[in-house]
Amino acid sequence: MLIEEGSLVLYFYNSDKKWLIKVEKEKKLHTHLGIVDVGASIGLEYGSSIYTNKDKRIFLLPPNIYDFVMKSQRTTQIVYPKDYGYIAARTGLKNGSQVLEIGTGSAALSTFLASIVMPSGHVHTFDINEDFMSIAKKNLEKSGMDAYVTQHKYDPESISQLHNIDLVIIDLGDPWNYLEIVHPVMKSGGSIACICPTMNQLEMLATHFFHGGFVDSDCIETFIRKIEAREGKTRPSMRMIGHTTYLGFARKVLK
Repeated sequence: MLIEEGSLVLYFYNSDKKWLIKVEKEKKLHTHLGIVDVGASIGLEYGSSIYTNKDKRIFLLPPNIYDFVMKSQRTTQIVYPKDYGYIAARTGLKNGSQVLEIGTGSAALSTFLASIVMPSGHVHTFDINEDFMSIAKKNLEKSGMDAYVTQHKYDPESISQLHNIDLVIIDLGDPWNYLEIVHPVMKSGGSIACICPTMNQLEMLATHFFHGGFVDSDCIETFIRKIEAREGKTRPSMRMIGHTTYLGFARKVLK
């Protein structure tokens, strides 16, 4: 597949130095590795490479959802991809799933959810901050996931118009206050996943799950550690992404 003007390209030097850029004929990318002539990428195949003016080799890769998430414009802390996979597996997310998200933020998680439920499913995401919503819209358009996500200004009445929701995601500091709002619009047996910054919030959430028509409650934290794999001297990385958030899960039952 050839790179055209307007294409999105991940300019990759190594795992710590990579840039997601929209290709334009006259664009130059200034880095400490030298200047990258972005326009020189036009007509090349993805997977090929170009050199900076300091003779550093840069590979041209097609961006995937992980790249869009990690390179998205942010105004809030995002949930990391290490948590995304567990959310998807724990809740049975799949093509065709209908998702309700409260707390859009920068739409990093919305982007990931849409990439799984597409093309038959849909994500309805709600936020109260119009500045966040504007940035989220740009991130969704950049990733190409905007067709599978509908943004809403938060309003309990609008949420009540939804039905047969397979998965609810709540990314707010007080998720227990929204359980009575989302319970009626969920499918019986449908899943809910809440993102909690502190253990105090997680404890409060678990208590409300118990009394609010939810079972199969599960509270977890994920860790990921990279391995520096080099011939003859492979070892764990000295740095790792440790705590990012706590996750609380449950499933709806009839009250």
